Amino acid sequence: MGSLPFRLMAAEYGADITYGEEIIDHKFLKCERVTNESLGTTDFLERGTDNVVFRTCPKERDMVVFQMGTSDAVRALKAAQIVCNDVAAIDINMGCPKSFSISGGMGAALLSKPELIHDILTTLRRNLDTTVTCKIRLLNTRQDTVELARRIEKTGVPALAVHGRKVKDRPKDPAKWDEIADVVSALSIPVIANGDVFEYDDFKRIKDATEVPCGTPQFFVPKGKKPWEDVKREYVRKSILWENDLKSTKQTLKELIMHYSCLELPEGKGINKCDTGADLAKLYGEEDYYNFVVSNRN
Repeated sequence: MGSLPFRLMAAEYGADITYGEEIIDHKFLKCERVTNESLGTTDFLERGTDNVVFRTCPKERDMVVFQMGTSDAVRALKAAQIVCNDVAAIDINMGCPKSFSISGGMGAALLSKPELIHDILTTLRRNLDTTVTCKIRLLNTRQDTVELARRIEKTGVPALAVHGRKVKDRPKDPAKWDEIADVVSALSIPVIANGDVFEYDDFKRIKDATEVPCGTPQFFVPKGKKPWEDVKREYVRKSILWENDLKSTKQTLKELIMHYSCLELPEGKGINKCDTGADLAKLYGEEDYYNFVVSNRN
């Protein structure tokens, strides 16, 4: 999941579907849809500001999934109606374990509320022409996970994503691919497996273990992954081209670095010191590209 530049890069590397970052329904209800003529994008701006909450473009219309955090069916529907005509699907995040999400009754808090899950999904499906899906985590027992998955399937959603960790698990804990496999065998709809896909070879391993695919941008390259330096520079160029939020761009770069190195090294420290897009372009040797894009934009 990620911002527009990250999603477009994933698509170029072979992804069939891409996910936006989770956006809370309360926040999205404060947004207005604006056509950005200079970029050729559709922007959802926080009303009365220039703050871009979600940005998309026609190029990804048939593959981008809008991921939403919610705890209320009516509110979720109102938020979905704002964006449903600009995306391929609406996905309800029912797996986020972060405190802000759980305290608001969203994310993993929904796992213990199957009636509310049913209400949210059926309300969206009955009132939208857009595809509706959701993502869950593993529950405490295999049987509980399978039973919840079956209840979700009965709402009529065409697919279900399963993250192979429980709420109490930390990112460093190994994903339980075998428990995802239990869900796959119990359902007739497609299951999207998620968790511990870091390299291209992991893509095949999780597919073999669960019989479903999953991945992140460079893992879709059939001939193997590109050098990290090429991936980062390409992401920086796309972030410049699409005027991606600087904070978002820096965070994504740091996450990429953590896959193979340490943020305490000069590159990581350099990212933290960047206050503008020009600073970031200079750090990655993309000054000429930055100046070209900015001059043509003006």
